[in-house]
Amino acid sequence: MAAISRSTDERPGKRHFRSLANFNYRIWAGGAIVSNVGTWMQRTAQDWLVLTQLTHNNATAMGVVMALQFAPQVLLLPWTGFAADHLDRRKLLLATQGAMGLLALGLGLLTIAGLVQLWHVYAFAFLLGCVTAFDAPARQTFVSDLVGEADLSNAVALNSTSFNAARMIGPAVAGVLIAAGGSSWVFLINAASFAVVLSSLCLLRIGELRLKDKAQRSRGSLVEGFRYVWKRPDLKAILLMLFLIGTFGLNFPIFISTMSVSVFHAGASQYGLLTSTMAIGSVVGALLAARREQPRLAFLLAGATIFGLGFALAAAMPNYWLFGLALIVIGVSAQTITTSTISLVQLSTEPAMRGRVMAILLAIALGGTPVGAPMVGWVADDFGPRWALGAGAIAGFAAAAVGVRYLVTYRHLRMRIDSGRLRFDLDDGKPAPA
Repeated sequence: MAAISRSTDERPGKRHFRSLANFNYRIWAGGAIVSNVGTWMQRTAQDWLVLTQLTHNNATAMGVVMALQFAPQVLLLPWTGFAADHLDRRKLLLATQGAMGLLALGLGLLTIAGLVQLWHVYAFAFLLGCVTAFDAPARQTFVSDLVGEADLSNAVALNSTSFNAARMIGPAVAGVLIAAGGSSWVFLINAASFAVVLSSLCLLRIGELRLKDKAQRSRGSLVEGFRYVWKRPDLKAILLMLFLIGTFGLNFPIFISTMSVSVFHAGASQYGLLTSTMAIGSVVGALLAARREQPRLAFLLAGATIFGLGFALAAAMPNYWLFGLALIVIGVSAQTITTSTISLVQLSTEPAMRGRVMAILLAIALGGTPVGAPMVGWVADDFGPRWALGAGAIAGFAAAAVGVRYLVTYRHLRMRIDSGRLRFDLDDGKPAPA
């Protein structure tokens, strides 16, 4: 009766946004959306600065900037997870968010003064990567301090919704501002946006935070996260799936730009429209994830399979508009993969280990970019953009195969026909979650 009452009384809108009923999460989310818009504005302005003002459309320079921003996620991995588990996360976020605001301010001042050079952008990208390496695991695990375990999956999905909604808004706003006054003003506006998220951290009700016991400082604790993951076949499978998807499949700037320019011969505005189309799919995927009560490996497995199919369809699409529709499918599946991965890992990891495990997860998700992006770019240059999309399709299907192998090996997954319907059983004798 309880389940029936809940399904009739709880409206879909409440299920989607239930975490916003929590005061602390509501304040944090409000600051985050402003900061996320500013972040996407800066990414667009930085790309434009490097490609059109500091170089002559040099894609290699863009690759160097990406590598410098993402490499610290791997280089600083032991310390970033350690900090998220042992330090006060709210104070750590105050420090990292403040530092990111100062870096945006510095780059903006150099640009507005006409002094900026390519090596300046490289330096700021590396420094931003170092700060982000500490910020990301703390920010991801801070969600569990804001909401209870029952709403954690919903809060993670809403965070993704915010990030991808900003992905639709930020680049468009940045384009208008760049045309009106140049890239420098975008950097300065992004710097100002961090004041909002810093204010939200200061306005939180400290007494209502759901703080867990911090991990004990002990010799060798820096590598405990790796040992913990190594002993967990489920975490190893999930992280391997993420590695395959993140390294070879989430290189969307390369896929979209090469197809747009080389295959469909589209202009800059059409390229921007394809990027926004991808973001629409991501927002839909995040909202679907927010509606689910609990994350399940089945969602991750389905997302990886659809991800591979979406890339295969995109590679075969004959025109610009059908390619855009395929990008929506890829966006939905990519968001299903990322939100399911983050939620599954957080909910299945001991609270004292979450920071270190999340740091490993983020290092895999972001650290794979410097490895996979040049390889995918080489495929696009030497064999064509459609073959590069084929690499993304293979990554999705390979990740799905990893998930199936885990379920068969450790959960004894079996298929059977019941009343004309295909059903799956796990080793506990219960039907596998759909």
